Amino acid sequence: MFIDQANIRVTAGRGGDGAVSFRREKYVAAGGPDGGDGGRGGDVIFVADPNLTTLLDFKYKRKYQAENGENGRACNSYGRSGKDLVIRVPRGTLVKDGDTGALMADLSTDEPVVIAKGGKGGLGNSHFKSSTRQIPRFAKPGYPGEDFYIQLELKLIADVGLIGFPNVGKSTTISRISAARPKIANYHFTTLAPVLGVVRVGEEASFVAADIPGLIEGAAEGVGLGHDFLRHVERCRLLLHVVDVSGCEGRDPIEDFEKINSELERFSPQLAQRPQIVLANKCDIATPEQKERFAHYVKEKGLELCEISAATGQGLEKLPQMVWKRLEQLPPPATFTPDYVKPQQQPGRQFTVTKEADGSFTVQAEWLERILAGSNVEDYESLQYFQTQLADSGVLDKLVELGVQEEDTVRIGEYEFDYLF
Repeated sequence: MFIDQANIRVTAGRGGDGAVSFRREKYVAAGGPDGGDGGRGGDVIFVADPNLTTLLDFKYKRKYQAENGENGRACNSYGRSGKDLVIRVPRGTLVKDGDTGALMADLSTDEPVVIAKGGKGGLGNSHFKSSTRQIPRFAKPGYPGEDFYIQLELKLIADVGLIGFPNVGKSTTISRISAARPKIANYHFTTLAPVLGVVRVGEEASFVAADIPGLIEGAAEGVGLGHDFLRHVERCRLLLHVVDVSGCEGRDPIEDFEKINSELERFSPQLAQRPQIVLANKCDIATPEQKERFAHYVKEKGLELCEISAATGQGLEKLPQMVWKRLEQLPPPATFTPDYVKPQQQPGRQFTVTKEADGSFTVQAEWLERILAGSNVEDYESLQYFQTQLADSGVLDKLVELGVQEEDTVRIGEYEFDYLF
């Protein structure tokens, strides 16, 4: 099954917590704190895999979690960092932020891309010793890893894209010039997914061609299969526009040509400017007048024309060389520049204090919750350190400004305290 879009959630590993530990050794009366730092959480890394051609795997698994870092240990031993999670996707996959749609990465090369970074490990209690605080019974917890809801969108990487109305001979053409074996039948929409084929021109020369499912009028708005697969021609450097010059299905080849180009223009003006070679297919059953009329029209457009018969092979022997010469003059396949910007954290220790209707107070500050999570409220020095952070950051001043009274309830995250002078 060909799947070219998927929505998943990726979460980097959380950093390990710092350890609370004290040196215990024979003949050492006061060894002091020796709690080590927590390990760093694992990253979520995306890598392009040339052996993959679909996003099918992401249809069944939608949550990906990197390994958390280990907690710190005694003897100033650091916790082990979490293992990175490597996610393999087909080459040409775009990674977008699920909330904004901004492009985070274009996996068109072999370069791995870190999408979600693991959280830093927390500091052990050995970092908090001082001349006045000799037995700190608290440490810092690890930081959470980055978490993203992302969209994956596959845009195939091919040098050449075959476009045209359904049943004009695109699949037969690519099966003749490459080793690709798409389904071929005499009805519309036989091809339901893009088909890639490598076309050999010489010993050191080849290019990749993509058979794109047939477009129809209104494809840019989602009519037929066009809306689903127009994205796969965006990277193509050259378009082979296949037209049924015989009009055997009662359609006018010139009108067909105009309609397809109109859909390209509506989908992407840049795509409509892509170079084209027009393939006048079914010329073996077309009349001389039909061929002459269409050839005159294409010549007026300034485009290159190749009369072929995909069914009999007529004219196809010169097509690969013709395409190769054009490709040598064109730039490499298009890549997309990421435009995602991570939200900038405000400098300093930001917080908000709200007085609730019942007279209690709520303090919102992620940094303060992390300090509180690593504090031992039963220990005097630990509680003193926490109160110092409240005072230095201005939280206590804000509470007083809002009219806090003795024994009022103050909430910080999941914790509740009674305010005391």
